[in-house]
Amino acid sequence: MKYERLAKDIVQNIGGEENVTNLVHCATRLRFNLKDNHLPDKEKLTSLEGVLTVVESGGQFQVVIGNDVAHVYQEIMKTSKLGTGNSASEDADKPKEKILSTIFAVISGSLSPLLPAMAGAGILKAFLTLFTTFGWVSAESGTYLILAAAANAVFYFLPIFLGVSASIKFGANPYVGGVIGAALMEPNFTGLLANGDTSSFLGIPVVLMDYSSTVFPVFVAIWIFSYVEKYLKKVIHKELQTFLVPLLSLAIIVPLTAMIFGPFGVYIGNAIADAINYLMGVSGLLTGAVIGGLIFFLVVFGLHWGIIPIVLANLTNGTDPILAMWAASNFAMAGVALGVFLKSKEKSLKSIAGSSTLSLLLAGVSEPTVYGILLRYKRTIPFVIIAGAIGGAINGGFHTYATAFVFQNIFSIGAFEPVGYYLIGIAVAMGIGLILTILFGYLNKKDVAVTEPSEVTPNVENKAVQPEASVRFTDGLPILKKEVLVSPLIGEVKSLTEVPDPAFAEGAMGKGIAVIPSVGQAFSPVNGTIGTVLKSGHAVIIMSENGAEILIHIGINTVQLKGQYFTPRVKAGDQVNKGDLLIDFDLRKIKEAGYNPITPIIISNASKYLDVIETTKSSVLAQDNLLTLVV
Repeated sequence: MKYERLAKDIVQNIGGEENVTNLVHCATRLRFNLKDNHLPDKEKLTSLEGVLTVVESGGQFQVVIGNDVAHVYQEIMKTSKLGTGNSASEDADKPKEKILSTIFAVISGSLSPLLPAMAGAGILKAFLTLFTTFGWVSAESGTYLILAAAANAVFYFLPIFLGVSASIKFGANPYVGGVIGAALMEPNFTGLLANGDTSSFLGIPVVLMDYSSTVFPVFVAIWIFSYVEKYLKKVIHKELQTFLVPLLSLAIIVPLTAMIFGPFGVYIGNAIADAINYLMGVSGLLTGAVIGGLIFFLVVFGLHWGIIPIVLANLTNGTDPILAMWAASNFAMAGVALGVFLKSKEKSLKSIAGSSTLSLLLAGVSEPTVYGILLRYKRTIPFVIIAGAIGGAINGGFHTYATAFVFQNIFSIGAFEPVGYYLIGIAVAMGIGLILTILFGYLNKKDVAVTEPSEVTPNVENKAVQPEASVRFTDGLPILKKEVLVSPLIGEVKSLTEVPDPAFAEGAMGKGIAVIPSVGQAFSPVNGTIGTVLKSGHAVIIMSENGAEILIHIGINTVQLKGQYFTPRVKAGDQVNKGDLLIDFDLRKIKEAGYNPITPIIISNASKYLDVIETTKSSVLAQDNLLTLVV
């Protein structure tokens, strides 16, 4: 690669030297601070040989190069007058996330730990509805009331659980956050409602509300609490913080929540719920088609988390129509996954498609289908849109609704009314998704040759294929070698598509997986050689013994910490074995500094492999199998 030519082309298409106020680089990309972000020619930059993509994030214009970024950076410094910045020492603006992205991140991080409990409780509520409908259990019996308590508890006491999880997300004390939520449910507070809708605090009027099952008031209260707590820790002596910070936090936040945050949050939630219900009243058919057809895209970008509080707000007022329309998309995806299962002759794909179908039908979980099939075989996406829109229109047109928060699957059917129309809507959605996939297939023509195995027996007389080679044949079927990478981190496993950086999420850097670490140590996933350790310590590149190039990039935009909180334990050229410590990092301080610690583990030369298979585990320990590279 001619780095000098590439460097000049990048500077020219970035708007020229005069448009650049600062330039640094990290493990994979050039990070420009520009005077005018409208001047760069993104199309020309992306088309340059050696440029993977361009990303605008954190107030920076980022040109993604890959492993050769240091060479390109050096050539830019040589051939221009941009200065002497470097990847570890130049000042750079701290990333400022867009407000909408921040809101969805908070909602996602706060609600996701509660979803298993909410899903289980929702299914239990659905079963109880069926039991009483068929007369199997009396609604007055002790059996029903005990099970109803189990089903209702997580929803009724949602402010408490959200107080804990939202505090963790905001970096505040989760137990104090839980107490703030619990104060809204405490009998002395709820008892005030018996005397009317208003009360007073120090002579200031207080509008009283029922906060059971509410979401928005707690988000607002905990958000303010996180700032109050940080301020108090700055001004109160460390020896007194243990009791004074919680004391003052509760004394400030709980009254403010009762007077301001609580009513404000309830009004917001009710306004959004009323808007959805208004649209349903105008045209349930059209609203259902839009939600059923397009909810898939919200799931892909993680924006569906923003709908869950609206669903809960609707259910607080009685019933919710969104879940019924949303269900059409889930069952449409199940139909597509089942169609892929029936048409595919590839064992690994049949396994993915079969498990994805069951995941949707039995649990209402769509991510395996979205990331394992739909984004892999984009030809199927229109099938989901069409089938989901038609099923959603049926559910919306007949005004079906949910009586409880549930994951939409076959076990939660009893939570929807009128159940007959709901069944028609989801059955039509699944049927259309299945039929479209069977009729039109899931492969583009260019994918057929490389994705589906040939039914013709390979020519074993090919002299290039030796018994010791990477491919051998038994009964006409190829047996492929593989390399297994273990996890370098302890934490929660995420798809690359969930990484809040397009260069990683869209696969521009290569295939791989991501882990949200719970422990501040990164270990070697393979036996191999250290290729590069960034000066800022946040990233390392390893070459495995078998030739895999592995990038471990701790956090998003953490290069801007300039080495703070990272302590590399290896250097370029070191030989390492699986499990050797690579980097120590202070996870708590990285989060407090406002950086997302999600860590992509990327195979930057993934094109040399037939497949990169991700673990199916939702969480891993160090040395658990994480990625399998098929040669």
